[in-house]
Amino acid sequence: MRWHKRLLAAGAVAAVTLSAAACAGGQVRGAADSTEPAPSAGGAGSAADSTFTYVPNLDVVTDWDPASSYSNEIIAMQNIYESLTRYNPQTKKAEPRLASSWTSSPDGKKWTFTLREGATFHTGKPVDAAAAKASIERTIKEGQGAAYIWSAVKKIEAKDATTLEFTLKYPTPLDLVASAGYAAYVYDTTAASGDLKKWFGEGHDAGSGPYTVESWQKGKETELTLKAYDGYWGGWDGAHYKKLAFRVTPELTTAWQLLQRGEVSFVQRLNSQLFAQAGNTNTVQTAQTPSFQNLLVLFNTADGPLKDVKLRQALQKAIDYDGLVAALKGAGVAASGLVPEGLLGYTQGLTPKQDLAGAEALLKEAGYGPGGKQLELSLTYAQGDSDQELLVTLLSSALDKLNVKLSAKPLQWTTQWDQGKAKDPAKRQDVFVMYWFPDYADAYSWFVNVFHGEDAVQFNLSYLKDAAVDKEIDGLPALTATDQPAAEKAYSGLQEKIINEKAAVAVPYVQTYQRAFAKSVQGYTDNPAYPNVVFAYDLKPGA
Repeated sequence: MRWHKRLLAAGAVAAVTLSAAACAGGQVRGAADSTEPAPSAGGAGSAADSTFTYVPNLDVVTDWDPASSYSNEIIAMQNIYESLTRYNPQTKKAEPRLASSWTSSPDGKKWTFTLREGATFHTGKPVDAAAAKASIERTIKEGQGAAYIWSAVKKIEAKDATTLEFTLKYPTPLDLVASAGYAAYVYDTTAASGDLKKWFGEGHDAGSGPYTVESWQKGKETELTLKAYDGYWGGWDGAHYKKLAFRVTPELTTAWQLLQRGEVSFVQRLNSQLFAQAGNTNTVQTAQTPSFQNLLVLFNTADGPLKDVKLRQALQKAIDYDGLVAALKGAGVAASGLVPEGLLGYTQGLTPKQDLAGAEALLKEAGYGPGGKQLELSLTYAQGDSDQELLVTLLSSALDKLNVKLSAKPLQWTTQWDQGKAKDPAKRQDVFVMYWFPDYADAYSWFVNVFHGEDAVQFNLSYLKDAAVDKEIDGLPALTATDQPAAEKAYSGLQEKIINEKAAVAVPYVQTYQRAFAKSVQGYTDNPAYPNVVFAYDLKPGA
């Protein structure tokens, strides 16, 4: 089951703020019945004692288990837990985290990680190779969330306290896999005397990161508070935020007002109007960064009228790509193919343009369009997502002129996804709109999840089944690990095939993160490999 995280990708709500519908359940840990408000962003005491207050728009934690966690809680978990490596978007490579160095064999099938010395879990136990091996093996065994990232692993051995060796079934860039935003966490599997999953579910953590859980108050406005872990291997010299609070505020305007008043430190996304206002507010700073998240318009290649490739190509040409990007006012940039810039596989020259004359000619060839019979199509998209709604409005207007009636239905993500996966093909939509971003900084995620043939539909919501495409997709990890120029060429060819030849998808834009945060926050940089995560330890609180 991988739905938690994909809610985050596809079920955006309210001005496309990345969030998932919260899962019920979970007990309260710490000051459960406290009704005290969170400390303000510039709270009393020295700068080192101040609290960094993050404002998400929906519940923070849906799953406390680092093995299966696959949703909103990434914004907290990446501050509580650590992985062997972390992706650096500037160098476009993995860099040390719990592993200080690593090597791979020439064939890409054996990887050896050297763990840093002196790191401990919040339980006090050492982060050694045996503990890292146990956590990754448990994640693989649980088989939930993004556990598939370890699918190449054949065997893990703890050679000594600091040496962790992986033997793979096939070549894979394991340094990138180990930097994944989900399922790559190293944790203490011996933290609970009884049921570990139940223990996690009560709001406990067993990480090695700079922060540990202080209180979790499910349903409260300040849902989660983290405090500094004194034994953190990175140390606490110099100015650091010693607390990290997550204050749930569904309305963007309310979040913006709290930031203006100095009650919170960071708002993860503002709409264009509020973002422009933030740019002219002297107590606030802003950041605008291209993400690794793009919008996919998936066409039903298996059933219904869009089984005809000419009609799919006509729809691709009908989308007003330039008009949509202009209307987003900076919240998105034109896409060039499936792979966003910054990832291996990004290919220039694939940016689509509207071509209504070309669309009309293709419709006529298929017996539709002006002067022919009317084509009727169904489309589903995320309820409350103003950017997707804008796409639908522009597309409906263009199709009206081409004698195509588009019945567009906004749905909650779970409802939309259930319809897309319906066993009866007649109940499925003709066009499925959703966001996608990778689990680790590698383009493979789009291809293996969204366009590889599936017997039971999960995320291949264009229903594309092509043996040749599948074979090329299956070869991508090995090429990435052993021959990157060949991998670049393979990614380019696959995009040409999937977008142009098969016409399974249109990719209108890549989302741009629009952040606003307090002027006092120093050292913030966005890392698109970890959507909406603020690595609070790396920040320096200022006056």
